[in-house]
Amino acid sequence: MNKFSHTIGPRTYGFRDLKDLMAKATPPRSGDYLAGVAAGSAEERVAAQMTLAALPLTTFLQEAVVPYESDEVTRLIIDGHDARAFAPVRHMTVGDFRNWLLSDDANEAALAALAPGVTPEMAAAVSKIMRVQDLILVGKKCRVVTRFRNTIGLPDRLATRLQPNHPTDDATGIAASMVDGLLYGAGDAVIGINPATDNVPQVMRIVQMLDEVIRRYEIPTQSCVLTHVTNTLAAIERGAPVDLVFQSIAGTEAANRSFGIDLALLGEAQAAALSLGRGTVGNNVMYFETGQGSALSANAHHGVDQQTCEARAYAVARRFQPLLINTVVGFIGPEYLYDGKQIVRAGLEDHFCGKLMGLPMGCDVCYTNHAEADQNDMDVLLTLLGTAGCNFVMGIPGSDDIMLNYQTTSFHDALYARRVLGLKPAPEFEEWLQKMAIFRTGERVELADDLPAPFAHALLRIASSGESRASAS
Repeated sequence: MNKFSHTIGPRTYGFRDLKDLMAKATPPRSGDYLAGVAAGSAEERVAAQMTLAALPLTTFLQEAVVPYESDEVTRLIIDGHDARAFAPVRHMTVGDFRNWLLSDDANEAALAALAPGVTPEMAAAVSKIMRVQDLILVGKKCRVVTRFRNTIGLPDRLATRLQPNHPTDDATGIAASMVDGLLYGAGDAVIGINPATDNVPQVMRIVQMLDEVIRRYEIPTQSCVLTHVTNTLAAIERGAPVDLVFQSIAGTEAANRSFGIDLALLGEAQAAALSLGRGTVGNNVMYFETGQGSALSANAHHGVDQQTCEARAYAVARRFQPLLINTVVGFIGPEYLYDGKQIVRAGLEDHFCGKLMGLPMGCDVCYTNHAEADQNDMDVLLTLLGTAGCNFVMGIPGSDDIMLNYQTTSFHDALYARRVLGLKPAPEFEEWLQKMAIFRTGERVELADDLPAPFAHALLRIASSGESRASAS
């Protein structure tokens, strides 16, 4: 007889183990079908969800979905579990836990105290039996605040990553995008660049350029070059002015190994960044990115559904107290999240699970051009995430990343979300925007009428630089 089973009418559905039950209970997505772990029918999915709802939360401390002996992420989850924080919900089933999370007893203080006691599998399990409105309501109640040169995650705030990528790392093109983004109020989460040429000298050049801009205009924000952690370590050793250390992470040891990392290397990088002492209001120095499907694409998922693997990546992130973590929700492609509906659901699940575990969650609201999605789907997800209290989103010129070739959110999309939802930038950054006359002073987020003098001069320099190159060619 199966340990996990549920009867619907004349049929009994059995699930061979915890990871099979979790996979079958997951709302439909193409990656789980690709992996062969999804429910075979809507009825089987409901049976799995009913079984999951009746499961005691303590089951997740007794049965691992990835073996403890062979996976350092599982060991991190089990060995680092905070039993005292978990105690108030220890007696609950997954269904009880959902009901409690939706109750008024689960207020901001209670959720913050609980976060260290929530394992990724617990968070993933309860998300699988929640509606979209449940994910939004609980996500909004979870408050996670982090600091480096400004304060991110406060109530009624929405930060943005200014992403001035360029397909050839052209300094003039990057500078033009930066100025454009700043004039829309983007950049308080981070000014972060994906380098086209990923080597240490190029990383150092971009880091130094970003540092010069931030210092020249006294911008209360932080910079990051999204290169491999080993490149950042090498740049720090050579004296580069590194603010944040970036790394893509996943939810299993084997998937992280495919990225060329392990927990020890991330710890080394965190220590190196902390040693520079570049933060002014805090010392959260790590920036992580994740995405449903990364473990499956590396053939490192151990038969675990992609959403549970994603939640396990948040345990890795939590270990290093990041300033920022975002799920790049639709970037991997329709093989993992097929259409707009799956992308919207996944983005809200990821935000909920990360926040419940005490992480400063942002989201790259995005899709690839071969997915069954469009910008209207992204508008829906952006609006829902803003309502759910997402810490930050992306800001890219025209919402089209010309270097990475995917569609995401633009500078004016972030401005829209702030206006329609009554949200503001990080407080230190908001004060700077008003001082620079980029935003008007007042309760509403409004752009000033005139171009601030320092940026007018910067644009003239950029234009003249472009003309000089054109003449030379």
